[in-house]
Amino acid sequence: MSAMFSALSVRNYRIYATGAIISNTGTWMGRVAQDWVVLTELTDNSAQALGIVTGLQFLPILLFTPLAGAISDNFSKRNVMLVSQSAMAFFAVVMGVAVLTGHMQLWHMFVLAFLSGTAAAVDAPARQSFVSEMVPKAQLTNAVGLNSASFHSGRLLGPGVAGLLIAAFGTGPTLLLNALTFVAVIVALLAMDPRQLTSKPRTGPRGRVREGIAYVRGRPDIMLILVVAFMHGTFGMNFQIFNALMSTQVFGKGVTDFGITGSVMAIGSLAGALLAARRERPRWRLLLGSLFVFAVLTGALAFAPSFTAYTILLVPTGLCALTVMVSANAMVQLTVDQAVRGRVMALYMAVFMGGTPVGSPFLGWFAEQFGARPTVLIATLMCGGTAVLATLYLMRHDQLRLRFRATWPRPVYLVRMTEPLPEKVV
Repeated sequence: MSAMFSALSVRNYRIYATGAIISNTGTWMGRVAQDWVVLTELTDNSAQALGIVTGLQFLPILLFTPLAGAISDNFSKRNVMLVSQSAMAFFAVVMGVAVLTGHMQLWHMFVLAFLSGTAAAVDAPARQSFVSEMVPKAQLTNAVGLNSASFHSGRLLGPGVAGLLIAAFGTGPTLLLNALTFVAVIVALLAMDPRQLTSKPRTGPRGRVREGIAYVRGRPDIMLILVVAFMHGTFGMNFQIFNALMSTQVFGKGVTDFGITGSVMAIGSLAGALLAARRERPRWRLLLGSLFVFAVLTGALAFAPSFTAYTILLVPTGLCALTVMVSANAMVQLTVDQAVRGRVMALYMAVFMGGTPVGSPFLGWFAEQFGARPTVLIATLMCGGTAVLATLYLMRHDQLRLRFRATWPRPVYLVRMTEPLPEKVV
């Protein structure tokens, strides 16, 4: 099997990946349908309401993920995921039935978004750290990359399929179909051979939350990655809002075109995930370089003259966004102790996605006041500034050296790490 897909040689991971790609497709269908219900059925194209729903969906990640990380370190991650995936399926059914029967109100959507987010908060650290239990360490980066490829394959298919389904059948049936796709992950988890997993449940979750925080405090390299992840997740990865606003408010498009934007962006994201799966070890220059290019591309999106130009630019934007995400994720997972991996990944997810409850409502309000284009430009300013400041931080601490070489026919810049950060994250 080629290096790009080597993790699929592991039976448990192969079974899990099959269920995950089905569920991921459904998840993106559900997100498009949910956003469309808020924008067109519950409000009159309210960006602020959409921002609040998105914020409530991610608020539990900020509130509960550290505790969920302790749970994933103390109990079987497979069993934790069986419970959380079942809960998410249930809430998706409730949402679909409420929309289908015409009983859905905006406050109902607020509540369901929060409850679904709570189940996702329990699921996230278990799912992130579960990868290391399915594959050996040598294949961990490959598995992380393939997980992202699966996620963005679903993102590629889901929005486009959702647009067609909503146009043909409405939002209610589309939401119910999303609920059905959760069954794929549940079946995959039940079909695994638990004897081939390396899970080691422990006891004492309350103390272990503090232990995970203390571990991260002693790791400046992970702290810097968390800062990058927070800024990228809070201000950069809000394309649910960006694409909806640009499609409807700026270019005057409908649900089908809105769904296409998500699918097109996923082409770049999928390419980035597959490229990441080939790398043995991500490095700082890849992480920060990708973040800076991502900032430049979001600036181009903000000034896109047409819907076609905006859609085309989503491809490289998705590639860079995914490269940042996979690089940060793998850099953390490859360097933490296995005993605290669940808690550290919980903190990572809390930081990466926990800023959304602040960022999304703010971006929704900002869009109401100043319009869609300036809202997208916020991602450029915040992510670009983070890339520059993080690079300067590394240079100041003698970790990074930039060299200019006047070679013919063109000069080149050399980027070199002079000393590894703790735990050899270079």
